[in-house]
Amino acid sequence: MIQWGRPEWLWLLAAWAVAGWAAFALLRRRTRRLAEMADSALWAQLVPGRDERRLRRKLALWLAAGALVAASLARPQWGTRWEEVRRRGLQIVVALDTSNSMLAVDLKPTRLQQAKWGVRDLVARLKGDRIALLAFAGSSFLQCPMTIDYAAFLMTLEDVRAGIIPRGGTSIAEALRGAMKAFDLQSAGDRVVILVTDGEAHEDDAAALLPELKEKDIKVFAVGVGTPEGELIPAEKVPGGFLKDRQGNVVKSALREDTLAKLATTTGGAYVRAAPGDFGLERIYEQGILPLRREAQESRMARMHEDRGAWFIGLALLLLALEAAWPDAARRPRRPNGEVTP
Repeated sequence: MIQWGRPEWLWLLAAWAVAGWAAFALLRRRTRRLAEMADSALWAQLVPGRDERRLRRKLALWLAAGALVAASLARPQWGTRWEEVRRRGLQIVVALDTSNSMLAVDLKPTRLQQAKWGVRDLVARLKGDRIALLAFAGSSFLQCPMTIDYAAFLMTLEDVRAGIIPRGGTSIAEALRGAMKAFDLQSAGDRVVILVTDGEAHEDDAAALLPELKEKDIKVFAVGVGTPEGELIPAEKVPGGFLKDRQGNVVKSALREDTLAKLATTTGGAYVRAAPGDFGLERIYEQGILPLRREAQESRMARMHEDRGAWFIGLALLLLALEAAWPDAARRPRRPNGEVTP
C-alpha cells in the first residue's frame, strides 16, 4: 500500500489531469476544423507528415511523465526499513491552535494549513529529538504523546483540523498547561514548547504561568500566525459567507503578538511572525532549538518508511526519452529521383 510523505502535493495530479484533458480537447478541435476545411484524403498534401495517432502518443507520454513527477513531489512510500535511532534528551511539544480563527486566509490557503506545513518541515530536521503534538482551542488535547516515531507524529498532524477541539475560543494558558503535562520531567535535556497561534486568547491570562514555566525550565518558542491588520473568518457551513458573533457582526481575526512575545522572551525562547514563504519554524530550529542541551540516552530500532520518489522520476525520464526518440514525421516512400511521394 502506497503512503504519501507530502500528500498536500497530490493536488498537482488533479491540476495536471485537467491540463491533459484540455490538451486532448484542443487536439480534437484542431482535427475537426481540418475536416471542415478539406476531405481527409487531402490532409497528406495540406499538412505533410501529420499523423493523428503519433501526436496522441507523444502527448500521452508527456502527460504521463508530468504526472509521475507530480506524484514524486508527494513522496510516495512503500516498504519499510529498520534504522537505529538514538533518543536524546531534548523534548518538544508543538501546541497548535485549531480554533476557527485559524481558518482565516491572510496566509494562503489558511493559517492552519500553513502551520501544518511548517510543522511538517520542522519534523524533517529532527534527528532523534522527541516530539509531541497538542491541539488546542478553548481547551486542549494531546493528539500525539512524546515520541521519536516521526511517521506516526505526521499521520496525527495530518488529521488535525479546525474545530477538532469541541470547546471553542482560544486559551493559550490551557495549551501551556497541557504541554507541561506532556513532558517527561525526569529527563535531563531541555524542554521546549512551540506555540503556533494567532494569539487571540479569549479565556485567561497565559502570563500567569510564567513562574511555573521557568521553574520547570520550559522554553516557549512562539510563532504568530496571521497579520496585525486581520482577516475575516470563512464560515465552513455557509459557502462564501463569514463567521459572525452572537450580535450578528462579522468577526475579523487579527494577530495578537504581545502575549506571545512576552512568553517567549521571559522563558528564554524566541518569537517570530509567520510570513508567506517563511513560516518561521526553520529560523526557530536553527537559532533557538539546535543549540539546546541534549543528553544522549538509549538507542532503539525504529521502522522507517522507504521513499520511492526516485522510481517515479526515473520512469518519467524514460518516458521523455521515448518521446524524444519518437520520429517527428511518418516515413514515406521516395521516388527514384529522391523526391518524397505525396
